[in-house]
Amino acid sequence: MSNNPTPSPSPRAVAAAVALNVGLLAIVAATMLPLFHQPVTTVRWIYVAGTLLAIAGRFAAPAPRGELPFRVKRLLRLETWSTIIFAVGAFFLFYPKAGATDWIAFTLAGGFLQAYTSIMIQRAMRKK
Repeated sequence: MSNNPTPSPSPRAVAAAVALNVGLLAIVAATMLPLFHQPVTTVRWIYVAGTLLAIAGRFAAPAPRGELPFRVKRLLRLETWSTIIFAVGAFFLFYPKAGATDWIAFTLAGGFLQAYTSIMIQRAMRKK
């Protein structure tokens, strides 16, 4: 008999978490590549691949079970919006009339929201 009161995550939840984390790491790697003088085409495709993985991971994740406080529900929705902001950044990598750093602004905004929600969800759940 196990002393672990929490059930193990479903295979779908594990796959969604892996896809999300790999996608976010690919976005970080693509954002750092210009510092190493990599061509823009490489940055574009790595960023897009990371964004697609993050979107797939975010939307494949099972809905949280149980009654959650309104604030936690709102923060979870905001996490989804941060992934959509990364997709807008990917769009600006390919848009010919965009400035050279427009995609970086959206990446920073998405990253800030991601960091904020990851911290605040844990705080809100502790207060529950």
